[in-house]
Amino acid sequence: MDRTDTSNKGISIQVSLSGFSFNGSPWLTPERVFTIPEFQRRYDHVEISLLTPKVALVPDAFLDSASARKALSEVASLRESDFVETVPVPGLAATLVFSNSLDESLSKVVAQTVLPTSGTPARVLPELYYLLCRLDSLPDYNKIVASWHGGYLHLAIAQGKSLCLANVFEAPDFTTAEYFLFLSLKRLQLNPEVSTVCFRTPLDPDAEMSLYRYFKSVVQL
Repeated sequence: MDRTDTSNKGISIQVSLSGFSFNGSPWLTPERVFTIPEFQRRYDHVEISLLTPKVALVPDAFLDSASARKALSEVASLRESDFVETVPVPGLAATLVFSNSLDESLSKVVAQTVLPTSGTPARVLPELYYLLCRLDSLPDYNKIVASWHGGYLHLAIAQGKSLCLANVFEAPDFTTAEYFLFLSLKRLQLNPEVSTVCFRTPLDPDAEMSLYRYFKSVVQL
């Protein structure tokens, strides 16, 4: 698998209910947070994402502060106690509405442990936000960015400057994740044989080889 260069001035950390990964590392168990050498220093830039399925992308023209919770409740199961947040997505004239209320505390621990040079903890944002932010940096016309872990496939697809899909699918195994990936491409009439698929989450060798059977290339972001 191709891997993009990672600057030592920044760190990207992904958190799920069962563990975490940083800069493309294998998934690690929560107790490793305090023993990772890379977590003991500060960085110019810190990204922390939570693989939450409670997300909805809403055009800015249809969103206000009073409607955010309602918009999210239409696509995700929310409890009364769930805290709903928003974050604008650069270049899309849209806002991601999300909830990090997953009965986990690991993302908060990571945010307090791995600090930017400013000393202010980085905001924990949904994984889908970072998928959407990476689309513009991809050189191909067909842009496919995905993450899979913890029973969900997070997927963003664009053609040129046009966003075609941004969604989270329930996928308890990688075979199911592939099903939703190829179903999405079929509905958008995109040919995987001439496309590159990019993953932000680490893939095991079997999953990587399975993707290589269908795609022109597989890239780890």
